[in-house]
Amino acid sequence: MPPCLIFEVFSLFPEVFAPYLQTSILQRARQRELLQVNLYNVRDWTTDRHHTTDDEPFGGGGGMVMKPEPIFAAIEAVLGSPPTCPVILLDPQGRTFTQDIARELAGEVGVPDVEPRRLALLCGRYEGIDERVRRLVSEEISIGDYVLTGGELPALVVIDALARLIPGVLGDPDGAEDDSHASGLLEYPHYTRPAEFRGWRVPEILVSGDHAKVARWRREQALLRTLQRRPDLLERARLQGRLTAKDLKFLASMPEEIENSTAGGKHET
Repeated sequence: MPPCLIFEVFSLFPEVFAPYLQTSILQRARQRELLQVNLYNVRDWTTDRHHTTDDEPFGGGGGMVMKPEPIFAAIEAVLGSPPTCPVILLDPQGRTFTQDIARELAGEVGVPDVEPRRLALLCGRYEGIDERVRRLVSEEISIGDYVLTGGELPALVVIDALARLIPGVLGDPDGAEDDSHASGLLEYPHYTRPAEFRGWRVPEILVSGDHAKVARWRREQALLRTLQRRPDLLERARLQGRLTAKDLKFLASMPEEIENSTAGGKHET
């Protein structure tokens, strides 16, 4: 049986991926052949004895720029010309990565009788890539408005986020939908044993055995936490129709929290 999701990763430092891919959920997903990650060193497609992959920018300026020749050669050797799957450049100029984009990129991953989802990830380095490389690229993704050394960490973020969407990867089949941002809200508070620690007790509702009340409490706590910490997410969820009539009624009963969230205040649950 083929894997559900295949990543073709092009990097100057593919060795940085191994420790993370050989750990925890991603390791189990690969062992169960649900996920496949193929790593390629762009240096292997250089033609000079120094394996040069970067050069000074035309027009002057600081930093070095990744050369187009080895990138084109690597991607076309593996994926064909034109590439037979989407090529995603991890780049600060791209769309900011979100859970919705993760779902979009994953497509119908894991659906029976659907071909495995195959995506190529290109990791930039140095000052950036030669602009002509963008002709190979079908999508550009950024993981946030800050500066990193290269695209390897963003690539791992994308791999991790998409792998969690493969049916069977997580032990809890509903786990991916409960995570923060998966439903458009921040996640509700979690507790485990002991029931009392340094005088702080677990909310009684969680040990009541009433699963319906527990589910409602968790939903309300997710709404409250999102209202207090990320009101922008709550407004987006409202506009997208993700809030039920019960959700809206609960929020309407929280006038103080609403006032503080719009004023920039913050409360702890």
